[in-house]
Amino acid sequence: MSNLSHDCTDAGGTTPGMEEVESRLEQRSKAMQGAIADDCTDAGGRAMQGAIAETNHLEELRFKVISQIAEILENQSHTQRYAASLSELNHNVHQEIISKLMAAMATIATDDSAAMIAMIPTITHIINTCTRLDRSLNLLFRQRGKQWAANEQHVQNLMFEFNQTLLELSSVLIEKDLLERQSRVLERIILSHEHISQWKEFVQEILVDFYAIFPFNFFYIAFAEENGLSLYLYYLGQCSDDIRVKARGLLSQQMLRSIGLPPDAALDIEEFNIHCGAHIKPDFDIRLISVPVPDHSPNLAGLLGVAYASENNLSAQEASVIRSILAVMVMVVGSSKVLSRTLLELEYYAVHDPLTGLHNRRQFNDILHYEIGRSERHKHEFSVLMLDLDDFKDINDSYGHPTGDTALCSIANVLLEHTRNGDLCARIGGDEFAIILTETGPKGARVVAENVGRALREMAITSAQGNRFHLTVSIGVSSYPMDGQTIDTLLEGVDAAMYKAKDMGKDGVCTFDATEARVSIRETRDNAENLREALKEGRIIPYYQSIVDCQTGELFAFETLARLKAPTGETTSAGMFIETIDKYGLARELDIAMINNSFAAKRACMDANRPEANAKIFINLSVQEIQGRGILGYAEELCQELQLPPESIVFELLERDAIGDMTNMRRFLTNLRRKGFAFALDDFGTGYNSFHYLRELHFEYVKIDGAFVRNILNSKVDYALVHNLSKLCQDLNILTVAEFVENQNIWEALKDMGINYAQGYHIGMPQPEMRRTSRP
Repeated sequence: MSNLSHDCTDAGGTTPGMEEVESRLEQRSKAMQGAIADDCTDAGGRAMQGAIAETNHLEELRFKVISQIAEILENQSHTQRYAASLSELNHNVHQEIISKLMAAMATIATDDSAAMIAMIPTITHIINTCTRLDRSLNLLFRQRGKQWAANEQHVQNLMFEFNQTLLELSSVLIEKDLLERQSRVLERIILSHEHISQWKEFVQEILVDFYAIFPFNFFYIAFAEENGLSLYLYYLGQCSDDIRVKARGLLSQQMLRSIGLPPDAALDIEEFNIHCGAHIKPDFDIRLISVPVPDHSPNLAGLLGVAYASENNLSAQEASVIRSILAVMVMVVGSSKVLSRTLLELEYYAVHDPLTGLHNRRQFNDILHYEIGRSERHKHEFSVLMLDLDDFKDINDSYGHPTGDTALCSIANVLLEHTRNGDLCARIGGDEFAIILTETGPKGARVVAENVGRALREMAITSAQGNRFHLTVSIGVSSYPMDGQTIDTLLEGVDAAMYKAKDMGKDGVCTFDATEARVSIRETRDNAENLREALKEGRIIPYYQSIVDCQTGELFAFETLARLKAPTGETTSAGMFIETIDKYGLARELDIAMINNSFAAKRACMDANRPEANAKIFINLSVQEIQGRGILGYAEELCQELQLPPESIVFELLERDAIGDMTNMRRFLTNLRRKGFAFALDDFGTGYNSFHYLRELHFEYVKIDGAFVRNILNSKVDYALVHNLSKLCQDLNILTVAEFVENQNIWEALKDMGINYAQGYHIGMPQPEMRRTSRP
């Protein structure tokens, strides 16, 4: 007010002119209007900035925004009071001016009428101006009043809308204690192996905890089982039969409606009563909250959904929390049932064959171990049958594996039909089966084996293409305790008996005591590993036996004979380990070892310029080498490296091995001669079609089997055979070598027959070095 009075009064206390007053009032009015707008803008800006800065805390945001809005209203009130004061001041100034002008006019009128009359128009103009100014100010203030009223309404609307928003937000927020209650329920839902395997009990544990925090009356879980719909209904508290009937009807109808089925649809109901110290009232009025399985979720063991039924009034927040817990229970219950089913399947297939349903090898071994202990305690007998299908690979190759699977399942049914409940049938391999016959001796076991064999032989199986075929089986029998008292000895015995049945022509039964020898499979395997180590350590070495010209006695060649050298220095001949070498795939390593050592020995003789350097080397090859495994290429490269003439090398194959694959044998011989090597057919005469092979294949050398040679002096048949073989080979330009020459008389007889070369103990014993032997 003082500033405005100062504006309306000059420094000398005089009143300024009307134009100046009008100008000042107009400037003040504009400034006032701008100040009000700035106050509103600044206050609104501060409110918005505060709202953005403090959005993390809703209550704090609400307080700050309301404070800012209140400040806007307060500024508006100040502006209104300021304008009223200005209006009052303007009115007072006007009155003062008019009063003074009227006094001046009175004075002038008294002193000088003419001057007074002259000033009347001017004074009248001033009065009119002041009047217009007053009207203008009033108009201005009325307009500002309207604006203030509008602003006030806007602010009130803003406060109302903001408060309404906060109320809506608070209605969906979960209170802290409600959230803690939810957490207490969820933290108890922990999946474990025990919970999964006993998922029904697990559900009841969850419901007990659920009830303690959110009390309710009923709960149900709906499933779509293989044979229809199932409803698991839980009662939380004591209730009468009438209450059960009412709840059962109400909840089952609700479930059927929820999945769109008619109310009379078949439904299996399983009820559970959970004792929680409460009583369910007869006239209950329940409020149901149900949660179905989401469409995007996988099939949770047929689970359709769960429902929570309570008489208590629930707030929106509580209903929201309960719904979220139910959603968790949907996944937990469904997952528990799926995992429970999976565990049962895993437990089943851990001991069963998935194709035939018989027990598997693991269960067979466990039961066999148990049966040994039980029979030992009670002095019982029991027997083991090992069954191997004859030529089952032909079934798969001819009709396909699906037909083979069908045949295996049919065989499993036959085994079950011919055994008792206490016996165990197992599939222990692709086409191998085993049976444990409890409290059954060798005679009873053989009867069962023959019955099974006969039933399988008579069973006709039809393939997918409509072809009918039959199967046979070779069966071995071993009994406890006479054939073995441990798992290993029993299985070794029954395995040997089964293979004996194979060797006897298949489709038969063989007991362990009928086998010719009790060969330990484990011992054979141990021997194989020892031989493998010996090959790596270079302890399988060649010994050299002289081959001489039968007519002159001159050294012609050396045959390399494998010997196993023990770490202690003793040597073992090849006959003791060659079968193990062949069985366990060590023949190639043996061939390479013999080639390396014998080639090196020949090179040493050549370097020393010894007479033995001109002798040929006969080297035995395994039958696998005619399959194109590259041994000839290896020998050729080694000859080039050591500068050995290939024509000095003769490779031998046994007759029974050489004639097994005529096509590959022709290819092998062609490749062998192309590289410059020669070939000798060993043990000639032991085959059934020896003359046929002489016609079909060409050999440089034929080594006549020693079984004929050693008896030529005592057997006319052997003499005639060897003599005629010699004549035949001479006519075919094939050189002959007689083995097992053990004395001078045999030597002389061979010489008379025209045999080309001879070897044997009479000629020379095998020795570790290439040394010339004296002529007999």
